[in-house]
Amino acid sequence: MWQEIGIALSLVLVIEGILPFLYPARWKEMVVMIADVDDKTMRLMGLASMLVGTALLYLIH
Repeated sequence: MWQEIGIALSLVLVIEGILPFLYPARWKEMVVMIADVDDKTMRLMGLASMLVGTALLYLIH
């Protein structure tokens, strides 16, 4: 179980690092745009991301 959690976290870091590595200037612009998003919208985006991730895990497993 701990090995799978480690693999999952490692993959998250790899995926999260792709955009800053390939497009650093565009990534900075995107971070500035995200900083301007209000809290309610950010929470809804986070919830949607968690639900999509959970659904994908369910479908894959």
